[in-house]
Order: sequence, then C-alpha cells, then structure tokens
Amino acid sequence: MNEKIITIGIDLGSRMSKIVVLKDDKILYTNVIDTGVNPKKVSETLLHDALKETSLSKTDITKIYSTGYGRNIVPFSDKRISEISCHAKGANYFFPKARTIIDIGGQDSKIIIVDKKGHVKDFVMNDRCAAGTGKFLEVTATTLETTIDELGDISQLSTKKIDINSTCVVFAESEIIGLIADGFEKPNIINAVHRSIAKRTKNLTSQLHWQKPIVFTGGVAKNSGMQIAISEIMGTKVIVPENSFITGALGAAIFAKENCAK
Repeated sequence: MNEKIITIGIDLGSRMSKIVVLKDDKILYTNVIDTGVNPKKVSETLLHDALKETSLSKTDITKIYSTGYGRNIVPFSDKRISEISCHAKGANYFFPKARTIIDIGGQDSKIIIVDKKGHVKDFVMNDRCAAGTGKFLEVTATTLETTIDELGDISQLSTKKIDINSTCVVFAESEIIGLIADGFEKPNIINAVHRSIAKRTKNLTSQLHWQKPIVFTGGVAKNSGMQIAISEIMGTKVIVPENSFITGALGAAIFAKENCAK
C-alpha cells in the first residue's frame, strides 16, 4: 500500500461533530466540537483546523468520507457512509474482538452486531424516543441544576436504588421534579436515570443475537455512571474506547483508506 495514503473521516452528529485524520492505520489527528446550528460550516471548520494542525494541504488528502446525521451536507465529501457501518468499523479498529456495539448519541441509540472484520451482521436503532438517548441526560442535568459532565461522578455517590418509570422524556422530567419534591437526593435520582437508559438499551439489545465483548461508544459513553449502569443491566462489563466520540469518524476514514487500496 502506498504509505502516503492519508484519509479523513468526518462524523456530523446531531450534538457533536468529529474528525479523524488517518495515515494508513495510524491516527494522526482528531477533534470534537459542537455541531451547533450550521453543520455545513462546522464541517469546513473541522477540515480547516485539521489541515492546519497537521501541516497538510488539501492535495495531501487522498479521500474524505462523511458519516452521521449531517453526512449529506459536507460539501467536500467524496462519499457518504452510514453511521452504522462506520461505528462498526471504528469499534473494530480499537477492539477487534468486539462483537456487539452499543452507541448512544444525543438523539438516537444503536445496537450493532459485527463480525471479526468489523462488518455489520445486524443492527437495531432507536431514533423515535429520546428517553434512551443523551437528550434524557441533558434534561436531567438541567432539571437538577448541574452539568452533563458531572452526572457520572455524582451518580456514583448514590446510596439507594429508585426507579424512573416514565417511558417519555417529557413525563420523566415531571417524575424527576416529583422525586426532588419528595426529598430524594440528587445522586439517587441521577443513578435512576442512568439505569432507566440502560434498561432501554437492554430492551433494544434483546431484539438481536448479541455476544460479548460489548463496546460502548458515542458521547454518552464518556459518562462513568452510564458505563456502570449498562454493565450491571447487561450482566457484563462494557469496554469503552479512550475517545468514544470519534468511533464513527474513524470508521469513515478507514472506509476511505480501504477503498483507496482497491
């Protein structure tokens, strides 16, 4: 393979956008920023900053592939790839033995079954209800007057298991307010939210013939409380990449590299 093959993967998500610069099998550069209200401009900013930080020019890049919710609006993309395939390929890069991938983002969640080469064998997706996604955590953080980044640490101070029974974020928010009024402590409420999302995740997973090991990716995977909750509910410890945000963008860059090699 030509050692000068350099590819880029861009994952425009509903909340966060990511970029990976890949030279053959080595990650040269990554970045994650808010998607905001202008995803097209964000994609251009990601590329500009990546080229600047790596001292590369646009002509040095062999291919650029895009994925994610905004993949079709990346103006310089050579090809658009499904996020399902990209998360599978990216997770396989980090953990070749992984057979099940749980990806929870800001607006949807996915369960992906993969083979030893990172090819998708089956998947199921929840994109119709926010109760099993990062949106629920955002609502929880706002309601409890904390930040989404603090939820994981706070939840680990929980001393009592309680349940969130509502299956809709709107009603769950009212339920949280009710729990506050009843005197339940913040760590216990947050832990209940984490376990509620984990149970929904397990319900999704039960639709497939899943196997261990499980890799947990996406922005929500950064939450240590969610890692613990899903591990407990699934009955097996989930594996989390060091940078769980970039899995989809990495997969896109790998697909670009593989197509260059053909």
